Amino acid sequence: MSSIKNVVKVMNFHSLLRVDKARKKAEKYLSVGNEITKILTEILYNKNLVLDKQILIPDKNKPILDIYVANDYGYCGDFNSSVRRAIIENKDHYKIIIGKKILYKDDKTVLKIEKDLFNEEFLKIQHCIEKSLLDMSYSEINIYYNHYYSSTTFEFKKINVFPIEFKGEYYEGTDFIAETDLKKMLKSLISFYICYQLKMCECISEAAENLNRNQITSLALDKIEEIEEEQYNTERRKINEEACFKNVENFKKILQTAGDNNE
Repeated sequence: MSSIKNVVKVMNFHSLLRVDKARKKAEKYLSVGNEITKILTEILYNKNLVLDKQILIPDKNKPILDIYVANDYGYCGDFNSSVRRAIIENKDHYKIIIGKKILYKDDKTVLKIEKDLFNEEFLKIQHCIEKSLLDMSYSEINIYYNHYYSSTTFEFKKINVFPIEFKGEYYEGTDFIAETDLKKMLKSLISFYICYQLKMCECISEAAENLNRNQITSLALDKIEEIEEEQYNTERRKINEEACFKNVENFKKILQTAGDNNE
């Protein structure tokens, strides 16, 4: 039991370190991501572009693309189960799945890569997104992932990354001069935005994943300590019972000896 406890302690400690590392990395992405979203919104919904009919309006009759960020390591069954449920609920959507433990695959699975290979194979995802925007293949693109909120809380979440949310007003006072195909440029900007958001979600998901692992290993440590305490109490009871039995036997012998002497 002690060897198992030591292994779980090490896993618990490393998960805490990874949570902190991933959280700090995600915060850097998040701060820049908010600014990118703001700038792109002002460009995409610029009043002059709207009047010139240069904004990108997806065809609502086109299918939806969902990108799922799962986990490749152990101790994350609940973490991945949320991803599986969402995939099944949205089985008619096209999908990119990140995570080898998600075994689901159908004719609408555009791409599937291991979570460990996310950075090495990111270009494959990028090419899929770029092509889909050039062709305007989808009515919307969503990212599903587990969002880290704090050292005790994470939540399975969906964010819509295309089309970028319209807040109900067009932006005035800024004009643009474009010496290129404007729609092609906008598609390129949105592709960059989606890829950036996905990298941010992957970092936040990694923090949530390690938080989940930390919670599970903490519960495991509590259970191990509970078992150890039960074992200790059982052993103490056994020792006390044996000591009590010996005392009773010794007392019986003393009484018997005293009775023999009286005779």
